[in-house]
Parts: sequence; structure tokens; C-alpha cells
Amino acid sequence: MKHPFPHFSLLSAATRCVLSLLVLTLTLLTPHRLLAQATYTPTPECLESRQEFADMKFGIFLHWGIYSMFGQGEWYMQNANLDWREYQKAASAFYPHLFNADEWVQAIKASGARYITFTSRHHDSFSMWRTEQSDYNIVDATPFGRDVVGELADACHRQGIRLHLYYSHLDWRRADYPLGRTGHGTHRDLKPCWDTYLQFMEGQLTELLTRYGAIGAIWFDGVWDHDSDSIPFDWDLDRQYALIHRLQPRCLVGNNHHQDVNPGEDIQIFERDVPGQNLAGYSGDMQISQLPLETCQTMNGMWGYKITDQDYKSTDELIHLLISTSGKGANLLLNIGPQPNGQLPATALDRLREMGQWLSVNGETIYGTRAGDVAEQSWGASTRRGEHLYLHVTDPDVRELTFTLPVRVVKAASFADGSKLTYRQLQDKAGHRWFVTIQVPEHTPTVDYIIDLVTR
Repeated sequence: MKHPFPHFSLLSAATRCVLSLLVLTLTLLTPHRLLAQATYTPTPECLESRQEFADMKFGIFLHWGIYSMFGQGEWYMQNANLDWREYQKAASAFYPHLFNADEWVQAIKASGARYITFTSRHHDSFSMWRTEQSDYNIVDATPFGRDVVGELADACHRQGIRLHLYYSHLDWRRADYPLGRTGHGTHRDLKPCWDTYLQFMEGQLTELLTRYGAIGAIWFDGVWDHDSDSIPFDWDLDRQYALIHRLQPRCLVGNNHHQDVNPGEDIQIFERDVPGQNLAGYSGDMQISQLPLETCQTMNGMWGYKITDQDYKSTDELIHLLISTSGKGANLLLNIGPQPNGQLPATALDRLREMGQWLSVNGETIYGTRAGDVAEQSWGASTRRGEHLYLHVTDPDVRELTFTLPVRVVKAASFADGSKLTYRQLQDKAGHRWFVTIQVPEHTPTVDYIIDLVTR
């Protein structure tokens, strides 16, 4: 390797020492993703999987664990500062006797969702499969004694739904996890040892990727637990990502770290925000990458089941959210918190059924599309599939649309019935853009009036 200072050998010993320390310091302070940028090249299998994922557009997130028994959401252990010894007693009473993986997958598939992301292990450290790395799991620690990840994987494979697995990087129970900014009230006898904790995680990831058939993605969460450290915390992400890609080359990696993407990641995740927004405060200065994008959002207010949270978004709101994310070229990962008895909440099932009814008619304008040429407007958004540009008009009072395009419109019609619409267009003097105006006819109020433009 060429030395960064070409005349290094001519300098005094003291100066050489100072410069060497400077180089070392800069190396240590350089973000790891920059150092590794040139080392990751996705395989053809990975690139194909990315494309398939980007075409799916709609998935369902399931946050389920023993925290559902408390009915206070998935952060109850942290928010109530529960002693881990007391919290884990809930496992001995966890018996979700109404859990039926096939019924879950059937309802989700009928909603039009193409994939499921399931919490294999959340921050409370409880594993939803029979792991050999810890007896704190649903088979060994509960009277239920069934491998939920395994049953869900089998149901997904049978019904043609892609399965992604959420996996927590942080842990509020294990003594060897290096304490971050959460989990201070769980009364662990801390004996931080990153090597043993990393070995534990890699053992679990290996189980998940070798026991349950094809897994579409590993969805990490928790890196933000060390985002306030005075010395940057090294999560050994490249090592974990390499393990995943080696065990299953088609398995994608996503990380909800609220930062720009790192080498080895295949999905860019936006928590509670459409890409380009920061309404929830998690996206910060994240730059939108060229990777497949995904917005995760709750159907009500919480991720895990909360008994008092009945503030569900309406079906119209959820459809508008799906249109908005699709208009950004992103997938929508919509969350449901299953109940402690193993059933999906009735209101969530209603929303799934109603979204499925809409997608069964209008899915052509969502699935397999990319961000449209017309940026999101107050009236709605646009999606593109080949020569078809779909304008999703979600404001029922709008009667005229004006925008510019890099291509010429050759046809404008209502997507619902194919009736032709009135439009006019004018090319700019340079011949690069077309100024387009389209008349939106009077129509029965609907969640989304879709205009199909054919462009050339």
C-alpha cells in the first residue's frame, strides 16, 4: 500500500511518529461504511432478490412476543423499568392457544400484501423459535412449546408469501450486551463482553437461515442504542452481513439504524416516514439511496399489542399511505400487533380485508411500479410502470392537474372505466419538457381517482 505521505522516510523520527498517529486517528474516526465501501459487491442472486422485493410494494409487519401479555406495547420492559427476573416470569404463562399460522398468512395474503416481516427476537431478548443459544425461547420457556417462527415459515412457503425476519441488535436482559442508552432499569448484573454477545447473535442468525427454508430478508433494529456513545461503537456489521449473504445469497439485509446505508445492506428503511420526510424525527439527514426503499408504519399507534390503543388509521388513510410510499418508489411495511391469545385484532383484520379489496382492482397501478415522473402533490402522487404513468388523485375536489413531464402524453384515460380524458400539452422551446394540463371529470367520491397516461 502506498504511504499517504510520499516523502515519509525523509522526515525526522519525531515527525514520522506524529504523522503515523495522525493517520491511525483518521482511520479510526472514519465511518466504517466508508472504509468498507469498495469491498461489497452484491451477487446476481442478491440483485434479483432486490428487484423482486422492490416490485412487491406492500408487506405486513408483525410485532409479537411475551410483551403482548402485558398489553402495553413492545417497550413495556424498558418503559416501566421492569426487573428482568420478574419480566421473564411472563414466559411461563404464555399460551397463545388460538395461534394459527395458516390463518394469519391467509388473511395477510388476502390483503394484497406480498411479504411478512416477523419479530423473531425483540429487545426483551425472548426468542420466538427453539434456539440452542438460549433457553429463553417460546419452546423451552413457555407451556405453549411450539416453534412460532417455524410454523409461520411453513405457512408462508405453502401460500407463496415471502418471509422476512426482524432481529434485535440490542438486548435488555443479557449481561454480556454492552449497555447503550436504553435498558438501564432492568437490573442486570452487567458483564459486558462483545465477543460472547456477537457469538450469540451469529449463532441465532445461523439457525434462522439454515432451519426455515428461504428467508427473504433479515431486518435489524437497535444500532441506535449506541448512537450517543463518546467513542463510536463498532457493531461488526460487515461480519454479520457477510454471514447472512453467505448462508443465503438471496437473503437481503435491512437495518433500521436511522442513518445512511452501509455497505452490505440491500434495503433502506425509513421508520414512520415516507422517504424524504422526517415527520417522526427518525430520518434526520438520511440521504435517499439507490437501494430498494421501505417505510414501516403502524396501523394504529403502537408496534406491539396495546390493549388501550384502538386509534386505528382508517382504510382510506392506509390506502393513501400506500399510494404515497409507492409514489416515492418505496414499499409500505404496515404493522399489526397480534394479541396474547395468538389472534390478529379484529379491527386489523377489517383493514386487511378492505385494503385487499382495493388492491384487487387497482393493484396494477401499485405492484411492480416505480416512483412516477410527477412528484407528490397536494392532490396525490404518481407511479410508473413501463409507458404507463398513473396519477393517483386522492383529493376528490380537484378538477384540473398541471405538471411537467420529460416525455409526451399520447393518451389519457380513467383507469376505472377507460373513458378518455381531456388534456393539452405544450413542449418547451428547448424540447426537453412537456407542460401538461388534464381535466379531472366530475366523479363519485372515491379514495383514489386514477388517471392512466400513456407516454412515449
